[in-house]
Amino acid sequence: MGVALHRRQRRARAPTCGGRKGGDPAAEALGWSRGGFSTKLHVRAERGGKPVVIVLTAGERNEQLVVPDLLDQGAIRRSGGGRPRLRPCRVAGDRGYSSATVRARLRQRGIGAVIPTRSNQRRRPRFDRAAYRQRNGVERLFNRLKQYRAIATRYDKRKEMYHAGLTFAAILLWI
Repeated sequence: MGVALHRRQRRARAPTCGGRKGGDPAAEALGWSRGGFSTKLHVRAERGGKPVVIVLTAGERNEQLVVPDLLDQGAIRRSGGGRPRLRPCRVAGDRGYSSATVRARLRQRGIGAVIPTRSNQRRRPRFDRAAYRQRNGVERLFNRLKQYRAIATRYDKRKEMYHAGLTFAAILLWI
C-alpha cells in the first residue's frame, strides 16, 4: 500500500504541459459517474433538515464506503444540557445505502435502518414507509445547498475549497 501511495503522490507532482502541476482527481473528490465528471455529496442531517456532517467523494464511489465517516462525526447538542448526542435512533437513507454491511454496522451501533431494498435484494418486511417519507427533508436540504451557485456548479478545483464553501453554506442554513 505504501508503494501505491508513493506512486500516486509522485504522479500528482509530475509537471504537465505548460509547467503546471497535475492533480490526482481521486484526491480532489472528482470522478466519472452517469452524469459525467462529478462529485458526490453525502450528508448526515438532523430531522429538521439542517446539515450535521458533509463528506465529499468522487462521482463513481459507492455510498456504503462513507457510512462510517457519516456516523462517527458530528454531535447534536441536547436541549436540556449534558453530553452531546452522537448516535441517532434511526437512519433514513436511499437505495444506494442498502447493503448488508451498512445494515450490520447500524445494527452494531443500535441504530434502526429505514432504507429501502434494491430490486435485486430480498425485501424487508418491516420497512416503515411513514418514516422513509421524512427523508424528503434531506432532499430539500440538497436543494437549499445547491441554491448557492458555486456549490451547484463546483467552480473550485480543490476539494478543501469546495468543502469550505459547503461548510459556509451549511452554517448559513443553521443561522
